[in-house]
Amino acid sequence: MRHARGYRRLNRTHEHRKALFCNMAGSLIEHEQIKTTLPKAKELRPVIEKMITLAKRNDLHARRQAASKLKQDQYVTKLFDILGPRYKDRTGGYVRIIRAGFRYGDMAPMAIIEFVDRDRDAKGAGDKARVAAAEVAADE
Repeated sequence: MRHARGYRRLNRTHEHRKALFCNMAGSLIEHEQIKTTLPKAKELRPVIEKMITLAKRNDLHARRQAASKLKQDQYVTKLFDILGPRYKDRTGGYVRIIRAGFRYGDMAPMAIIEFVDRDRDAKGAGDKARVAAAEVAADE
């Protein structure tokens, strides 16, 4: 029996779960809104809220702790330069989970996890910049 076990295993090993949440946290920081299954979103919430709390501290040790969890330096930079100052007056509750129906293939419950007071232009901005750079390179 699983009495008092405090997390969802999601049919993954510990290492796979750890990598999954690192990647999902980076995607959420980059796009500020992602769509995933409801159990994954519920498990991602404490991970990302601890990252925002580190960003609010904004010291070298907090930056190194965040860098050890996130895969890319651009996520750490955005976390500390944009998201930390944005939520400096908020004491918690940095993300919201919105239920988004069920997935067509397997009827898994889906959810949208997004930052409260998010930048609406952040979603897909990296992809738009990459496509624009490719078009400029093709024209040359």
